[in-house]
Amino acid sequence: MSEPLVQVSCLVKDYISGAETLHILRGISFTVIRGSSVAVSGQSGSGKSTLLNILGGLDRCDSGSVAVGGADITGLSETSLSAYRRDRVGFIFQFHYLLKDFTALENVMIPAYMAGMQKKAALEKARVLLEEVHLGERLHHFPSALSGGERQRVAVARSLVNDPDLILADEPTGNLDPDNSAVVAELLYAATEKRGKTLMVVTHDETVARRAKYRYTLEAGMLIGPEHTPGESRP
Repeated sequence: MSEPLVQVSCLVKDYISGAETLHILRGISFTVIRGSSVAVSGQSGSGKSTLLNILGGLDRCDSGSVAVGGADITGLSETSLSAYRRDRVGFIFQFHYLLKDFTALENVMIPAYMAGMQKKAALEKARVLLEEVHLGERLHHFPSALSGGERQRVAVARSLVNDPDLILADEPTGNLDPDNSAVVAELLYAATEKRGKTLMVVTHDETVARRAKYRYTLEAGMLIGPEHTPGESRP
């Protein structure tokens, strides 16, 4: 029950800006238990997205280690990192990044098809996931015909289609009104919990953060927490 999925040790990330060195992550260490949910809050520019990008293999740290499922990803080649992102991680961003010329169904299906799944099976899996996020009647709509909340629900479904171990969500409700934020957050947590997935969310939204089992705050490059939130599993 307490098996770790993510183990981060002494993670450091700096950025050079002219003559100035910005210390974004200052040797942070933490563990995320498999199947749990974690929310990370903090001021803009505190390094939350940088942390998520390193965990997802979109960026590299300067020192330290990140192990996912017991395998250190920090030294992987670009080819191996690409495979890691495809097979092990599902991403949800503040902007949905849906392909405008493809339907909701096709947007969810494409990652599975590109990963080698047969087209018919990929379409069926995409349909099931979209129905789960209450878009069964919007399968064949293009992104331009969907509301902002519906687009983010498509993004939630897409993040799950390759059955990843880890879901990383960077301000997934940041562009939504409070009502749509609550709906997307509930569907995101419910879908990941149902499948036993590990979810890590970066958010300014207190409703979204409160829904997580564990909460951290990133401040001055240091991670404060975790705060366990029993009894707050619903917004």
